[in-house]
Amino acid sequence: MTTTTNDTLVAADTDRGIDIERVFDAPIDRVWAAHSRIEQLVQWWGRGNPLDVERWEFRRGGHWRFVEHAEGEAHGFEGRFREIEPGQRIVWSFEWDGMPAHVCIDEITFTDLGDGRTKVRTHSQFHTPDERDGMLQSGMEGGLNDGYRALDALLARG
Repeated sequence: MTTTTNDTLVAADTDRGIDIERVFDAPIDRVWAAHSRIEQLVQWWGRGNPLDVERWEFRRGGHWRFVEHAEGEAHGFEGRFREIEPGQRIVWSFEWDGMPAHVCIDEITFTDLGDGRTKVRTHSQFHTPDERDGMLQSGMEGGLNDGYRALDALLARG
């Protein structure tokens, strides 16, 4: 299954993964900052909705937890940082309270396209194909695109 919505490519791989690609009209240092600096991240990560940051330990082994508030509901997300290569890559575990104990590993890479644009690629690896399919059916693509539109707006503001 492959879909493209608002310039975001979301594709299930042949096993247990989801690949996501998006190009942003901003240099890599700004896109990296929007992913690594909490004061910027809160402006876009929860689809632009109010976001409580319960933990943000941006270091290897550090814990993160966010609660997004939307339409009278709270949606919790959390994980731990496995690897951080400044300006290049973040690897973290990701768990959504809506699918408890279904943890995936996200590898997020940042590529400078050389023309003031940056490609962000995320590979999410799940334990089973059913867990991957559950995430795809959860509405994650819509939430992802809403978040990326909020990131576009943040990057456009400079």
